[in-house]
Amino acid sequence: MLSKLVLTVAETTRILDAARAEAEKNKWAVAIVVADDGGHPLAMLRLDGSAPSSAYIATEKARTAAIGRRETKVYEDMINNGRTAFLSAPLLGTLEGGVPVIVEGQVIGAVGVSGVKSEQDAQIAKVGIQALAI
Repeated sequence: MLSKLVLTVAETTRILDAARAEAEKNKWAVAIVVADDGGHPLAMLRLDGSAPSSAYIATEKARTAAIGRRETKVYEDMINNGRTAFLSAPLLGTLEGGVPVIVEGQVIGAVGVSGVKSEQDAQIAKVGIQALAI
């Protein structure tokens, strides 16, 4: 039998709080989603001024990063570099801004952010994940 790490409410809250602080520091109106390793949302926050569609896109970025076990930027780069067949993959969050949460070599969840430039979305997600560092 294998054991696996999971995100608890405490870790999810730390991630969300740190990501929110990064977004607010930069005055970026975004939606932030923390998902478990199966891509199921654990928490979501849509900051004031963020478009309603950002919540949907952030959820899909988190889901894609969790089940794909890699940053969503990898998929965006594949498509932009001509691998257009990947557009038929059953993943909807193939834009940069979804980042897996990796602890002890295991993907235990992901953070998806949407609302500003893709690299800024990823920046927010990564700051959130860094809040788990001990």
